Amino acid sequence: MNIKKAVILVSGGMDSAVTMAIAKEQGFLCHALSVSYGQRHSAELNAANELAILQGAAEHKTVVVDLRSIGGSALTSDIAVPESASEGIPVTYVPARNTIMLSIALGWAEVLGANDIFCGINAVDYSGYPDCRPEFLASFQNLANLATKAGVEGAGLRLHAPLIAMSKADIAREGIRLGVDFSRTVSCYQADDKGRACGRCDACRLRAAGFDEAGIVDPTRYV
Repeated sequence: MNIKKAVILVSGGMDSAVTMAIAKEQGFLCHALSVSYGQRHSAELNAANELAILQGAAEHKTVVVDLRSIGGSALTSDIAVPESASEGIPVTYVPARNTIMLSIALGWAEVLGANDIFCGINAVDYSGYPDCRPEFLASFQNLANLATKAGVEGAGLRLHAPLIAMSKADIAREGIRLGVDFSRTVSCYQADDKGRACGRCDACRLRAAGFDEAGIVDPTRYV
């Protein structure tokens, strides 16, 4: 029996939880990968570990990368998290974060002999991050097959972003269909140690609006 392996980037938030559920439905054996990059709180990483177990991942690995040492974002420095919408790319953008996370996933996929990588990147209800665009994903797909042994000698590597064109409401509905326990997910940029959300940051507002539009009770726990 040929087992299809995939590396799934899991942050602990609702998007990556739905992404892993989609990969599992498609018959992949899921190897969950989280990155501890110096983010403001560990609640999302705790949630990622719980979700990996609940959703039946074959294993869950957390890789440590110290992006706090270079800063440049409200999520990796002492810059305040904004609580209102702003023009342009917001200060919650973490320089090169998705590029770094996907590169780690790419390396682990090669080690595992997996040809597929899933990520929860979304280009509809997002905060204006340049590394959440379809153009970025297409470029990284090309890079993956140019820069790896698997790409040159093997079957190649495929990057999946099943939520790329979904709204937050669409994602909420898809998660309910797949049985995702959204109460275990943490999306807030400044959640407390218990994973309770602030209700004011951009991530909280987008999440709440998505559940509201979908007509689904929001299970988010707030401070």
